[in-house]
Amino acid sequence: MTHSLSLSDVAQGTSIRDRVEHCLAHIADPSGEGARTFLTLWDEQARAAADGLDALRRIGYRTPLDGLNVSVKDLLDVKGEVTRAAARPLVGGAPARADAPVVTRLKQSGAVLIGRTNMTPFAYSVVGLNSHFGTPGNPADPGRTPGGSSSGAAVSVAAGMVDAAVGSDTVGSIRVPAALCGVVGMKPTQRLVPLEGAIPLSTTLDSIGSLAHSVEDCARVLAAMAGEAFPVRRLHAEGLRLALPHGVFLDGLDAVVASAFERACRKLSGGGAFIRTRSFEALAPLTAGDLMRTIQSVEAFAYHEALIARSGEIYDTRIRARILLGRDISAADYARALLRRAELISVFAREMGDVDAVILPTVPVVAPTFAECEADEDGVRTRLLRNTAPFNVLDACALTLPIHEPGELPVGLMLVAPSGHDARLIDIARAVETELHI
Repeated sequence: MTHSLSLSDVAQGTSIRDRVEHCLAHIADPSGEGARTFLTLWDEQARAAADGLDALRRIGYRTPLDGLNVSVKDLLDVKGEVTRAAARPLVGGAPARADAPVVTRLKQSGAVLIGRTNMTPFAYSVVGLNSHFGTPGNPADPGRTPGGSSSGAAVSVAAGMVDAAVGSDTVGSIRVPAALCGVVGMKPTQRLVPLEGAIPLSTTLDSIGSLAHSVEDCARVLAAMAGEAFPVRRLHAEGLRLALPHGVFLDGLDAVVASAFERACRKLSGGGAFIRTRSFEALAPLTAGDLMRTIQSVEAFAYHEALIARSGEIYDTRIRARILLGRDISAADYARALLRRAELISVFAREMGDVDAVILPTVPVVAPTFAECEADEDGVRTRLLRNTAPFNVLDACALTLPIHEPGELPVGLMLVAPSGHDARLIDIARAVETELHI
């Protein structure tokens, strides 16, 4: 797999303009997935931004991201452009009047924004299929899905088209494609990164986060979007208290995932981490997915009701069917779901009092083939989100990092901490990454 130049290359004197040209060349490669990965390419703007940042560097000024090349998921507003969410019903909409706050913050931090990435229409599936704009192939095997809904985000990083990407995560839409494509991806606590200027799927469950080749680059982008720092405090995995949850989270693992996860746990234990299996009262009610579906369905329908009335015939039929499920859920059931969620967030925070992080496979299977996805998209979707969705309901922060060996299909290991503990989770993830020599 070809990777883009890293921040260390910048420190060694590679110009930002050279790095932009390097990324644009990968995107333009006709043998690659650039045409399906990017829906809009800001090539001239990127070159101009790179030249400006290089000029600043020549007079000794460095920005926090120092010219990091970043892609932006198509559901974020960019001034003067239509925000489509990779869906035909929004193609003819009015251009955005302003950049989304995260876009503004990335520019101010010295990121070079390369373009808008493809996604599942309206972000409503972790499988990644897009019948409107096509689906990019997984860089590890083009006959397999990259996952979704941040499909283009994950492919843009994994295929070396950018250094990092901005995605969104409602039930796993950053972590699932990051795991299936073999990169790092983080879903932060929802309030950490502003959601303004992003087309919602579920206003309760949505989070905006980042994807990159390393935990450090992922954290740098997240810090820029959040407006806060994530200092390094832990250098080693020794002494980490990691909890492996009882229940369905290890059921049905395919052989590649099971082997990679067991190998990673052995390495961490050998490095002095304590891994213990334990029950979590907060997770038990979430494994069936009913609470998540109630909240997501009602909120998705609330956003889409008027648009479906006008343009329902050009929606992806599978996504429209999911959205319409929210029409039949009562206000009482929705209110009860929100109350139950608040209770479980508090329970999970208490249960994590003597644990540093939860550890589990991000996804129980490797990337399914496109044939499998087309034959049973709902079944594939259920498998892919099983381990990730409960933590959106809990508003936890969660990060996936790759743990597969060279030549294997990608596998992700997920680390989870309670709501608001993002800095601690990133610090733990850096130590785990170092211990696993990723």
